Amino acid sequence: MRVAINLLTEDPQNPSGAHWFWTRVIPEMAKRLESGEELHLLVSPKSRHLHQGYGPNVFYITYPWSNEHRYLRTASEHAYSPLRLPLSRIDVFNTLMAPMVNIPWSLVIHMKTMHAFTAPDTLPMMNRLYRRMSYPRSARAADAIIINSESLRSEVQQYLEVDPRKLKLIHEAVDHDLFKPGDAATARAHIASHGVTKPFVLFVSSLWPYKNCEGLLRAWALARGELGDRQLAVVGAPRYETYADSLRSLAADLGIASDVVFVGGVPLEETVHFYRAADLFVYPSLNETFGLPILEAMACGCPVVTSDVSAMPETAGGAAVLADPREPAAIARAIVEAVGPGRDHLRELGLKRASQFTLAATAVSTLDVYREATERRRHRQNRQK
Repeated sequence: MRVAINLLTEDPQNPSGAHWFWTRVIPEMAKRLESGEELHLLVSPKSRHLHQGYGPNVFYITYPWSNEHRYLRTASEHAYSPLRLPLSRIDVFNTLMAPMVNIPWSLVIHMKTMHAFTAPDTLPMMNRLYRRMSYPRSARAADAIIINSESLRSEVQQYLEVDPRKLKLIHEAVDHDLFKPGDAATARAHIASHGVTKPFVLFVSSLWPYKNCEGLLRAWALARGELGDRQLAVVGAPRYETYADSLRSLAADLGIASDVVFVGGVPLEETVHFYRAADLFVYPSLNETFGLPILEAMACGCPVVTSDVSAMPETAGGAAVLADPREPAAIARAIVEAVGPGRDHLRELGLKRASQFTLAATAVSTLDVYREATERRRHRQNRQK
């Protein structure tokens, strides 16, 4: 079994949660490969250094671009894959969207979002149109579609004509070697250089509009009087500078600019210090198919407030305070509740919930999907003989 995994959809300078997912899951899969099984990673010259040390049965297939040049990357994927992957005798191709031509290998689609249908205004027009055209074709071509939540299952079945048997639920997982409780005072010392010098409430996410940092700022303005001398730390790389500027302007207009620290993007290994030091993590996203930061915060012992829509209640599993993300007043009430007397109980619930999601389980389930897809390819080949 030879599996090609498409890692080109990440910008090497601004990796998203999908990048961190693969850097944790690939080593776990590599440890469990059986004789004759290989992983082949699609990388670019600029992204290859991000994927090193995975083991002897992990190889690289180099494409000219990753998502630092989105349109060139997309074009090269469709043009190059049908020529290049057969040279490596690939059995299974794990990607986000099917190539535009017929392919000889089994196709596993790793469906991460349905935002082109569920939250179209959050995507640039060309991205939205491309996904709306590509997703139905990919669903038809796929041997299996990996989804990460029941919420995403519902969305896929609502918007795409897909055989339900193709949908394989595999939850994302927490890197428990990294995300675990630690000394809060030590963590505060680590993050002081970022300007976070008081007790604080934390927001962690790339600054996409649908992540709803705007709603959090409005909620903060409403709750400010009941939160004492706390700061709000916004940790995440801007995806559109104009949007990031609008958030800073909104904080000034609301009169909370002195409370809000826009930290920017930080390495994953540094994020753990923010989780450990925070009084509360708030994740008021308008739409998620999983919401891994919820579990990362919980694993570090940080209580959580999150949204009551899409996959977030499913991920939180009763271990977070939920609020309507479209109502700043509801977010504000949830923040005040979560930093109150029940905070320690919320922390314990979160630790227990996060412990249920392990990289080992995710890796085993993903390999099982690849093996099943490989068998389907062999059956097809035998029928054609």
